[in-house]
Amino acid sequence: MPDSNSKKILTAFIFAGNVIVLFSIALGFKGFSNPPAARASSDTLFSNKTYKLPETVIFAGEKLPLENFDTRESLEREILTSAYRHSSTILIIKRANRYLPVIEKILKKNDIPDDFKYLVAAESEYSNMISPAGATGFWQIMPETGKEEGMEINSVVDERYDIEKSTQFACDYFRKSYEKFGNWTLAAASYNGGRAAIEEQIGIQNQNNYYDLLLAEETARYIFRAVAYKLVISDPERYGFTISKDDLYPVLKYREVAVDTAVTDFSRFAEQFGTNYKLLKFLNPWLRKPYLTPKPDKVYIIKIPKEGMRNTERSENIN
Repeated sequence: MPDSNSKKILTAFIFAGNVIVLFSIALGFKGFSNPPAARASSDTLFSNKTYKLPETVIFAGEKLPLENFDTRESLEREILTSAYRHSSTILIIKRANRYLPVIEKILKKNDIPDDFKYLVAAESEYSNMISPAGATGFWQIMPETGKEEGMEINSVVDERYDIEKSTQFACDYFRKSYEKFGNWTLAAASYNGGRAAIEEQIGIQNQNNYYDLLLAEETARYIFRAVAYKLVISDPERYGFTISKDDLYPVLKYREVAVDTAVTDFSRFAEQFGTNYKLLKFLNPWLRKPYLTPKPDKVYIIKIPKEGMRNTERSENIN
């Protein structure tokens, strides 16, 4: 049994040990909440850079009324909640470099405002996403709607995954909506909320301006989300994203082959063209099976990787 002096010494050691532990924990939390500036700025693609919205913001040729508090706050909300999702937004910026040239070309051909290319960021983040409701592809097309517009959608072929055909589908929708509303912003909003719902609210509220209409939550945020992505993709550094040009996903180079007969094995088909099944399906995600049973009198255009496509150092120089 220890004497009184031993007890005092033991107590002193325990007290000193507890102080050291608590001090170490405090330093740990301080380091966690306030990391060194050099580490925070050099090891990340995103920095907490302060920003100020531009004085003037245009979408589809229409000026956003940022002098109105509700418009300004709605746009700021989407900048903060949509554009500042760090890793997700970085991927959107990277993908945009690959897919926007394809979308831009089709929009221009159909005389649709170039800004509509940012709706895809709001719809699917430039990916072939599938929603819980079954909307699929870059433009989030429902199966029934796609079939009504002549798209082939079945277990073998699903053209909603075809970026060119789905963009053409969207262009046709936008054109009809513009003819109905006479306004590109409302035409864009109708893609999310539906023409009937937009028309109903115009009648109830006696307003024909998107920024003056009270709409369902998702549709009310839709244009602002697209505009937020427009601002960030157009000028990433302004909003704190530092991504070098070399880190953007390159445009993939391919050639096209017309097919109007059955393909029993896409693995062997790919080998005939000097590529593999994986890359063939990557370029043609609308091919849903390892084979193709074509419709009568229909020609399918299949993308074949050009030599060097997989090598990003060479793909930029391939014609």
